[in-house]
Amino acid sequence: METREAVAHPDGRLRCPWCGTDPLYVAYHDTEWGVPERDSRALFEKLLLDGFQAGLAWITILRKRDNFRRAFDGFEPERIARYDAAKVEALMQDASIVRNRAKIEGAVLSARAYLDLEEKGISFSDLMWEAVGGAPQVNHPRHLSQVPAQTPASLALSKRLKGLGFKFCGPTIVYAAMQACGLVDDHLADCHCAHAG
Repeated sequence: METREAVAHPDGRLRCPWCGTDPLYVAYHDTEWGVPERDSRALFEKLLLDGFQAGLAWITILRKRDNFRRAFDGFEPERIARYDAAKVEALMQDASIVRNRAKIEGAVLSARAYLDLEEKGISFSDLMWEAVGGAPQVNHPRHLSQVPAQTPASLALSKRLKGLGFKFCGPTIVYAAMQACGLVDDHLADCHCAHAG
């Protein structure tokens, strides 16, 4: 039976059960997930990758992340926004990434929305962090059943992003990005990565 509480690893540390024992996933859990990210480009990358993850396991995307970074020009919005039909077609032929036309085309539209925001003098980082009042929301769940798939904050941020032209940013995808980028800290209370707060 799958456990839903913090799990002891061979190194003696307790971790959230979702990362399992895959070294790549454990490293991601320990060094990235839940760590506050303020860089707009990095936040944009994570939102896009969470969009590509929809319907798949995150480890699938994590294993392909370097391929995505190569294929999508380091997730630089200025470059993605200029992708044309030929580039989309080339990405559809790239077996090293998730080949989903709607998601690829959505990434282009999201990059254009990102640039529109910048032209209005709004940083993507500020937009994201406004959803939690500018500071990480620390939740200290004791059990995975206490971790929601979406929240009123992710619902509101999703609605705002969609209104600005971003794609594949439903409230569940947005909440996953909020968790990953440390806007919320949903490490289980017993996990060695849980933050005080």
